[in-house]
Amino acid sequence: MTDIFEECSAINDLLQANEKIEARNRLIFLLDVIGKTEQAYNTLLNHLIRESGLYPYLDPETSSWQDRFVYESFKVDIGQNEPVTLHSEQSLVLKHLLDGDNLALSAPTSFGKSLIIDAYIAIKRPKNVLILVPTIALTDETRRRLSKKFSAEYKIVTTSEVALGENNILIFPQERAIHYYDKFEQLDLLVVDEFYKASSAFDKERSPALLKAMLKLGEKAAQKYYLAPNIADLNDNPFTKGMTFLRMDFNTVFLEKHEEYKDINKDVQKKNDALIRILGKHKTKSLIYAGSYAGVDSVTTLLIDNTNKEDSQLLSDFSAWLATNYHPNWKLTNLVKRGVGIHTGQLHRSLSQIQVRLFEEEKDGLQTLVSTSSIIEGVNTSAENVIVWSNKKAHLKLDDFTYRNIIGRGGRMFRHFVGKIYILEEPPSPSDTQLELTFPDELLADVDDEKYKQQLSDKQLAKLLQYKEEMTQIIGQESFERLRNEGALISSDTEFIRTIALAIKNDQKFVRALANLHAPSSEYCAWTLSQKILKLVPGGWDVGYAKFAEFVRVLSSNWSLSVPELLDQLSAHDITIDEFFKLERNATFKLTALLNDINVIQKEIAPDQKMDISSYIAKLSRAFLPSCTMALEEYGLPRMLAKKIHASGLINFEDEDLDLHTAIDRLHTLRLEILEKVEGLIAFDRYVLDYFYDGITLQQSRAVGKQ
Repeated sequence: MTDIFEECSAINDLLQANEKIEARNRLIFLLDVIGKTEQAYNTLLNHLIRESGLYPYLDPETSSWQDRFVYESFKVDIGQNEPVTLHSEQSLVLKHLLDGDNLALSAPTSFGKSLIIDAYIAIKRPKNVLILVPTIALTDETRRRLSKKFSAEYKIVTTSEVALGENNILIFPQERAIHYYDKFEQLDLLVVDEFYKASSAFDKERSPALLKAMLKLGEKAAQKYYLAPNIADLNDNPFTKGMTFLRMDFNTVFLEKHEEYKDINKDVQKKNDALIRILGKHKTKSLIYAGSYAGVDSVTTLLIDNTNKEDSQLLSDFSAWLATNYHPNWKLTNLVKRGVGIHTGQLHRSLSQIQVRLFEEEKDGLQTLVSTSSIIEGVNTSAENVIVWSNKKAHLKLDDFTYRNIIGRGGRMFRHFVGKIYILEEPPSPSDTQLELTFPDELLADVDDEKYKQQLSDKQLAKLLQYKEEMTQIIGQESFERLRNEGALISSDTEFIRTIALAIKNDQKFVRALANLHAPSSEYCAWTLSQKILKLVPGGWDVGYAKFAEFVRVLSSNWSLSVPELLDQLSAHDITIDEFFKLERNATFKLTALLNDINVIQKEIAPDQKMDISSYIAKLSRAFLPSCTMALEEYGLPRMLAKKIHASGLINFEDEDLDLHTAIDRLHTLRLEILEKVEGLIAFDRYVLDYFYDGITLQQSRAVGKQ
């Protein structure tokens, strides 16, 4: 048993020797021991907590008056009924922001970077705040947090084409944010969460869009706050110019590492046995990082074969719900009975949210989540146990930055002082991450060569000038300048835009073929997609042109048919449920963006043909679901529940004038009637509705009604 006084003495010696990190780690470990044995804090322990800067952990009831004074002094308003105490480094960051500084902050996952945003809004009351987040899932999580605190005073906006209110908090992934560039004169605060993703080294596919948003929106921002974990240094670049870089290694939990890989020694059977043993030993929540979709499949197969079903009515109801609404033979349908969920970036948004909610349940919920890197990119959840099953990210070796981000999900303030990290494959060598933000070639179409010529290489300048010359020849100088100034094109890749323009210019039948898109369920529509449009994309996003086109054609029945019925129609093309999610995501994001640029360019090249496919693009962007149904899915209301509510006659989702915030207001007003009158609601439907309603507070509904 730990001798508390002796351990306190050792911690004090470390503090006196300025070994603050080691002292803090030992102190957190001691707090874990004391918590598990339900012992009271004494005055000495509270004093060490204060000296370590961990002010939220102070117990004011057993503190000296000096330590109690510190606990009260570091309390701030974060928009809740009661103020909360910040730790010393949080308070320092908040002071910088309140002083008007532009900050690029690197701090551990457990630091509490988001709490500082809440405190800033509560204290400064800015008029317009825009928060860029990396994923849709994080959009909803952030919205739920801020809605509970600020929806009475702010309009919370998370989707495109929403009218702004007098005061606004906008929360978007980067692809949506740029559409609001012209909708406000000034931003009081621009927040970029996980801004390391602006580097192609960490997210090659999406970094150009984030850089574009940072560049454009940064011009309108009075103040900027960029957040990321585990960055050692930041290069001099135009995207963070004039910002103060703060690196803080202040942790609020302790990570206890178990290097299982040394005994496993790359033996697959030993690794399998170790995983089952670790999960069997603990009855606490576990996150399993599986590295790739293939890794998720391997781990989940192993768990189905080697774990027992949970005695949980809630999980049994969830399994039945999945069988009805997705597929009875889907692996997830079987997994959840065993207390295991799957978190990847391709699942329906509401389905990922529901699983995270079940994972957060203290009792009867999911005990384990098996994940790709989506768990560190798409949601702020954590667990007592993190199991690193794979040392790869997709097909590449895991880098130290991502590895530290993964294990940073272990532990949580006030719940798990100690996060247990089980490493089943050899981790990457420790290294400091130097974040390099540079202009990629894919951003050249949006770059003013005069303004940024110092940041561009000679090769990039030559490429940009050639692009301008060629596009001027194809569509004319006036059109080219106007499109660039308006930011009408979603893609910023000069080569891709040139490819689109030349295809339209050189193929006289191209524009006429676009008319087929107005009959989305027809074979002619599929032909246009496969033979004219998808061929512009090298590789067709890793799926055959004809197969993808046929998927989009069948998807056009998304509102009238259930997911199982759609899968039945797609079975002839060997499209599984897992592939369904991937293809729907590609259709609603990538194909929509491509069609937008085609539509914009063809209007300049062939204005006499008066072709406009914007209505088809709008339908495709919401997966052919009506009105605001797709947006409500981001709020946690699955399409199958929206269909039941629509069938009841309580809300007409097919009303084209029904916008998202009006729908939310009606859903809130009709809550009791929906629960009583909608036919066919099963037990888990009601659980999902409770989760959805938890995210649309009464204050938000009233605020929307006013604005």
